[in-house]
Parts: sequence; C-alpha cells; structure tokens
Amino acid sequence: MNFKEYIRVIEDFPQPGIRFKDITTLLQNGAVYKEAIDEIARFVKDKEIDLIAGPEARGFVVGAPLAYALGVGFVPIRKSGKLPGKTIEADYSLEYGKDKLAVHDNAIKPGQRVLIADDLLATGGTIKTCVNLIEQLGGEVVGSAFLIELTYLNGRKQLPEGKDVFTLIQY
Repeated sequence: MNFKEYIRVIEDFPQPGIRFKDITTLLQNGAVYKEAIDEIARFVKDKEIDLIAGPEARGFVVGAPLAYALGVGFVPIRKSGKLPGKTIEADYSLEYGKDKLAVHDNAIKPGQRVLIADDLLATGGTIKTCVNLIEQLGGEVVGSAFLIELTYLNGRKQLPEGKDVFTLIQY
C-alpha cells in the first residue's frame, strides 16, 4: 500500500518553511490505519518485545494499537507534569523548540525489551530522549518504529547503533 497517499502535507505549519506531515488523514481511514499498524507489527513481531513505549501524543496513536496487536504492554512517555506519581525526566530538543519528557519510575523493569513507536522520526531528539529514559530504568531498547521518517533531517544518527529502525513512509 502506498501510505503517502494518505498523508496530507501542510505548508508553513507550525512556522514558515516547515512542511508538516499530517497523519490525521491516515488515522481517519480505518482500513488504512489498521494496515499501517499491521505492517509495523509484522516487522517487529519476532523481536521478543515486552513493552511498547510511545512519546506524547502522537506516539500514543501508533504505540498503543501496536502494543494491542502484539499483545504486550504500553508505556506512555509524557511531557513533564502530566503523569501522576513518581517519575524520571529528561530534556530534549524538537525540530522547532525544546521540551521535557517523563516516564513513571516503575514503568519499565530492568531487562525488559522495549520498542519505541512514534508517528515521526525527524531530528531524533525525542526518540533519543526516550531511549535515555528507558535505559535509565534498566530497559533494553530493541528498536524503533515510525509511520514517517524525514530522512533529510538525519534523525537515525541519534538512535542507538545496531538497533532496527522501521518506517512506513520516507520523505
């Protein structure tokens, strides 16, 4: 399936010069959304994954259904101040700004195998921060999966070497 057909590109959003890749048009089509998740699941099914971790918020719409499809747990990685209870946090940079991510300090047990899932791999800053948080808790990142990769931003260089990276769509 050509998933690019279901992605809307919005010029100059959220600021001039950005060509925003809008996944909502893919998500609105149930059959296409299901096929996208199923295709990612086929790629990662043999990786002996214990958990899927997804960063807020669009990582939830990829990670949670992927976890469901694989029959494993889902760990939300949220912006600072959004999770109740004790958390660990880390700063990160976006394509156009800075923020802080947090995860519950007991969300991942030492030795658990974790796949990171998100909608977009751009500069890699968000995913690098997710890797950092998972590893601080003793988890092993086994790879990452994305709907879209912006190859011209070289985000793969921020990811752990030797770990599989899967993307459905590349720009």
